This record gives sequence, C-alpha cells and structure tokens, in this order.
Amino acid sequence: MIQAFGLTSNPRKELPPAVDDVSFEARAGCVTALLGTPGAGKTTVLRLMLELQQGRGTTCFRGRPLHRIAHPSREVGVLLGDVPGHPARTVRGQLRMLCAAAGVSVRRADEVLEVVGLVSLRDERLGTLSRGMDRRLGLACALLADPHTLVLDALTDGLSARERHWLHGMLRAHATQGGTVLCATTDPKEAARTADRIITLEQGRLVADQEAAEFSRTRLRPRVAVRSPHATRLAALLTKEARTAQRSVEVVREAGNRLSVYGSTCADVGEAAFRHGILVHQLADEVGDMGPGAGSTRQGGPSAGGEARATDGTTALGEAGAAAMTGSTGGATGQKAARTTPDDADRSPGSAALPGPSVLHSPAGQSERAATAASTAATPATRLPEPNEPTGRPLAVTRVSEPTAGQAAATSAPARPRNARPRSSAPLTSDSLPPLPPPISVRPAPSPLRPLRYELRRAAGVGTGFLTGAAVLVSSALGAVLLARVGHTPQHRLLAAWPQELPLPPAALGAGLLGAVAFGDEFRHPALAVDRGTVPRRLGLLVAKLLVAAATGLLLAFLTVGCDAEVLYLVYGRELARVPADWLALTASWIGLVIGCAWAGVLAAGIFRSTTAGLAAVVAVPVLVVPLVQKALEGSSVRSAAGFSVRLRELLLSQWPFGGERYLAAGARMIAQPVAGALTLSLAALLCAYLLTTLRSRVR
Repeated sequence: MIQAFGLTSNPRKELPPAVDDVSFEARAGCVTALLGTPGAGKTTVLRLMLELQQGRGTTCFRGRPLHRIAHPSREVGVLLGDVPGHPARTVRGQLRMLCAAAGVSVRRADEVLEVVGLVSLRDERLGTLSRGMDRRLGLACALLADPHTLVLDALTDGLSARERHWLHGMLRAHATQGGTVLCATTDPKEAARTADRIITLEQGRLVADQEAAEFSRTRLRPRVAVRSPHATRLAALLTKEARTAQRSVEVVREAGNRLSVYGSTCADVGEAAFRHGILVHQLADEVGDMGPGAGSTRQGGPSAGGEARATDGTTALGEAGAAAMTGSTGGATGQKAARTTPDDADRSPGSAALPGPSVLHSPAGQSERAATAASTAATPATRLPEPNEPTGRPLAVTRVSEPTAGQAAATSAPARPRNARPRSSAPLTSDSLPPLPPPISVRPAPSPLRPLRYELRRAAGVGTGFLTGAAVLVSSALGAVLLARVGHTPQHRLLAAWPQELPLPPAALGAGLLGAVAFGDEFRHPALAVDRGTVPRRLGLLVAKLLVAAATGLLLAFLTVGCDAEVLYLVYGRELARVPADWLALTASWIGLVIGCAWAGVLAAGIFRSTTAGLAAVVAVPVLVVPLVQKALEGSSVRSAAGFSVRLRELLLSQWPFGGERYLAAGARMIAQPVAGALTLSLAALLCAYLLTTLRSRVR
C-alpha cells in the first residue's frame, strides 16, 4: 500500500508550486492510475514520493518512508522515463549490473528476460532498442528485485495497442498477486479501461479520487465517431444545424475522413446524413476524453482515442444512421460497413478482445475481473500476445458478456500476499494474464562486497575503460619515442613519457579520466537513481569506486612503463630501456601519482556530479595547487625536520618489523615534495567535501 500525505513541491521563484498538497492512497491488489494532462504534475508527484526531488510531504510504502527502508529496490520498483542505462551497455549486462546493486543472483536477470520476452535481444545495446523493447526492459528492471510496489510513469506512451495490452496485462498480473501498482498516464480512456482506481490531477492539485466505474460515469465525455468520405461537408452541415437549433454541439475533425461529434447522438447524426444524401461508413457511440483540451488523446482519432459502447457486442448504431447508409449504398454492403467498428477495421487475426469498462470495473472488483479474463480466454478467437511476440496491428477493444455467477464464485478467492506467493500457484492461467518472474524466496545476507561487484560490472560493461587505456598506451609510447629523439630528458621521465611542458603524463590523465567517469556515468545514466537520491551517497559505494579506480590506475601505470620501455628498446636499443638506480622510490612516486589522480577524479565527479568537473579537478592539481605549494615551501624557514626518523621511532616505543619506520619516513619525504604534497592536500579537501555533501543529503 502507498500512502501519500501533503505532497508539495518547492515554489519556483514567483510561480506557484508544481504540486500543491496532494494526498492519496494506492491499495495493494489494485492498479491505481495517476491521471492528468501534460504539465499537471504527475511526474513531480512521483519524484516527491521517491524522494528524488525536494519538497514537503510524506509518502509511506507499507507504513515506512523510502529513506527508512534498508533495501528500497526490494520494496519499490520504479520506471521514470527511459531506461537509465549507458547506450553502449547490453541488455543482459544492464540487468546483471542491477542484480549486483540489488544483491540478488545474476540468474535473476535471465529469468526476468524470459518473462518480458527479451531473450533474443539480450546481447543488443540499449541505444539500439525500439520504444516497445525499451518499455519491456524498463519493466524488467522494475521487477528485478521482486518488489511489492511498482511506480511507473508514462509506461505506454508511443506504443502500439498490442504492446499496451501486454504491459497492462503484466501490471494486472502483479496486482492480482497482491502487489501495488501506481502508473501515471495522460489517457483517460486507458485509465478507465485498465485501472481500478483513478486519481486525477489538474494544475498540481488533486481534483478527483474515484473508482474506475464512477470515473467513467462522471468524468469521461461521450461522443459519436463518424467516418465518411464527405467528412468536411458533413461537419459543416452538423455545425449549421446545431447553430440553427441553438444546440451545443461540437464537431472535431480527426485524422483522415473521421469526425468526433460531441453533444449529439448517433440518431441525430445519421438522420442529418440521410437527409443530405451523405455516405457514412461508420457511426458509433464512444467514450471520449474529458473535453476538447484534455491531453493529446484527441489527435489519435477514434481508433486511438475512443472505446465503442455497444448493446450487442459490436457497436451502437442508430436506426436512422443504418437507414442512411443502407439507402446510400443500396443494400447489404452498406449494412456491413455500418456495423464495422473502428477497432474491427484494424483487427488482425491474432488480436485479443478486452472486456469493456462495465465489466472491468464492476463493483465486484478483482474477482469479477478474473472471471471475465477466464471467460475471454475460453473464446476460440481470443489470444493474448506472448512476451516475445513481435508487435503487430492494434488490438480490437470490444465488449464481452458479463461473467456467470459460477465463474465469479470460482475466482473470488482473495489474492495471496505478494511476498508469500508460491512458485506455481498463480490464481489465473497463462492464457489470461502474462506470467510474472518467480519470487525470490531466499535472499543472500548483506555483503560488503555487493558495491564492489556492482562497480566491477559497471566498469567492465562498456568499452570506455578499454578505449581509454588503449589511447593512453599509444600516446605514451609515441611521446616516449619523440622525447628520446629530442634528448635532454631524464630517464624516469622518459619511461613515463612526461615532458617538462605538460602538467601530467598520459597515464595520470587517463587514470583521472577513468576515475571521473566512474561517478560521472552515475549522473548521466542514473541506474541507481531509484535507490536513494540522485546517486546513493553511501560510503560503501565510494570505497568500491576508489578500490576499482586504484586497481585500474595501478594496472595502467605498470602497462604504460612496460610499453614505453619495450618501444624504446625496439627503436633505440637497450641503452634507453635500462632501469634507473633509484627505481624503488621512483616506482612508489609513480604509483602514488597515478592512483592519486584517479582518486581525485572520483571524488571531484562525485561532488560536482560531472565527468568534466572530475577531469578538471585532476588537471587543476598540477596547474593551480602545485605552484601554491611550491611558493609556500620556498619561503624562509627557521625550523627543519632533521631527525624525524629518530623521533618517530621514539614515539612508537617499539621497533617495526622489516624496518617499517624506514618506509614510513620515506613516505613522509615523498609527501613533502611539491607535487605529492599538492595531490595529498587536494585529495584531503575533496574527501572532506564529499563527506560534507553526504551528511548534508542525509540531513535533508
């Protein structure tokens, strides 16, 4: 269950808040639709509920706010907009990365892929997916951790009728298992057809909270759908007759040769067409939208924006309209065309018939819905689309008969709790509702390695790191060859390909770039946004990123020196590839420089939420901080640190094994160098700033 209390967004300068004092409740076992025109505040409400946007109010998921839930992804599955993933990552890699973040087995990714029908596309890149496949992947990501609640925004926008029908079947199956579903939409007819309860927003305020049957009766606007080759002439005649009779009739020209007539009946429109000898191919009563300005559903025409209401199962056709079409066409051909609904005209053999609103939203609720699905499944011509079935032509939406008392009684058992459902005891058959992924009965204990596994999959899932490493090795080798050709370059700088004119060697710049990408990708493609905040500011995630960045920098440092030495040996011989005498101190300095640059990129990108800012911080250390440190050290000094190692041994009161105090003193001398001191100072400042922002976000 979702309970929202007084959700209010922060005011925008002199404008009123986008959402003002919105309170509602979404019950378990039901599909709740959050309805409103574009700009009504639906997405803002969802972001306030998920604590992704600052504001006032409280939202409880089964009695607890999101920040009080230890593992939010196991409680709430979220899809806001497109799937937040790197476009170069594969479908399977994306799900496995999220499995590592949620702490579930990687086998769960294959189970969910099979349910949503993306097994054949598991190796495709996210950037190549169509809109329908992207929606299926988004639903797979939401279902990955087996959550009790689903929060979805604009799930079916831009999809075909078959894709919409399949997605709504998945949501209905989740609710039937005892879960809670909250879905934002702009289509009132779709909300009335698929939801149990509809919450209507207008200009950021709650205007209605109704059951679907009551919403259909009080807020949807009936209309007459007309299709005629003389639509322009018929529209002018209807407008003229309404003006003469002083009746409030609105005629809206749809795409093609279709009209939507508000404020009239099939009989009046048919009689007018008959009197003026106008051929009519279709005449049907439909449930329209909430008015001429309600959303973008008006542009779709009757096939996309209306549901035919029928007394005989197909269409409500006035006697005068039938006479007009019969008289104009001269026989049975006109009658056959007259009885064709807009959905029947687009029906394909594999289409499925959906129950009408009076059946879907009867007072009996879920049990009657299940009976309707069972009776529909028994019809030979009815077939639901399989998950991996390609999208086809729009589905026909017709009305079916009411379920019998025996059918309703057979399916009136209460739904099981979401977290206690058995693996193979779904209350509905697979012919009526799509299957859900099997529940996660045993979850692994919390492990400190979970953030590390996530970071490893994130870093290895795209080719950015490999391409950056290859570019660093090539540029470093070329730089070493050019420096050796010019001469006058010390041996240690020659092996690192670090000329005096550059602030940093290529390896340090590459390590800093990879460190900046580690946090920059989290903000460009926020795969963890639904977990807690824009990016979860947890020390475990920071430590994992620092460890992976250090390992990457260490590998890059050794590969760079090795490649440079090998290239110098091949080009100029053994003389330029010899190892320096003080190789131990130089190696320690080289490793510290590369890892320090990588860590600076990670921390700066995490603070400023940008890869560019992270790389700029790496470059700023030698350009800005090092000169300041050098200037401070060049000043006159009346004290020196002579005898530091002796005093350090006296302070420790014991001798370290293997000469540990000697290495500690060497490290202190290294930090005393201008570059190392500046890098250490920068890392300390960035770490303090990151911890400060972490505490600040937790206080908020």
